[in-house]
Amino acid sequence: MSSGDYDLDDLDRRMHGALNVLKSEFAGLRTGRASAALLDPISVQAYGSTMPLNQVATVSVPEPRMISVQVWDKDMASAVEKAIRESDLGLNPVVEGQVLRLPIPELNEERRQELVKVAHKYSEQAKVAVRNVRRDGMEKLKIMEKDGDIGKDEHHHESANVQTLTDKVISEIDTALADKETEIMQV
Repeated sequence: MSSGDYDLDDLDRRMHGALNVLKSEFAGLRTGRASAALLDPISVQAYGSTMPLNQVATVSVPEPRMISVQVWDKDMASAVEKAIRESDLGLNPVVEGQVLRLPIPELNEERRQELVKVAHKYSEQAKVAVRNVRRDGMEKLKIMEKDGDIGKDEHHHESANVQTLTDKVISEIDTALADKETEIMQV
């Protein structure tokens, strides 16, 4: 088979990339336990531009239900507090000079159900991304057969490999979703 544009390892890398994005999105979903990753999506208005929180402060988890944010420049503390309050994470920072303490409240049943819905939405987006990679691979195989680069048998064999890879990654996404659902629903 000529190398063409088809590369199963590249398809594998791209599909697992979608899975890795899903896992990082799941890390940002609050489950009642403190996690520094919870604040990853937050950006702060700083020095005339918008910067990720981790570029103006150190985030740590001193206790299971507490996140601590140590702002490097004391003049930035109010901007960091504002960004956290406006983030839709439902956190209320307690400001102590350059340190913001973020107590993580207990999740009620309704909020847990909302988080499960968000987790399902994230996993569906990941599945769509994997299916798009599968489609790309299948289209490349069709073109290669049409151009005479590969035969019908090889096309069939490689298509089966792409489908097997797709099924494997979709299964990993389903497992990650089930694990996240269990984590969210645990009281």
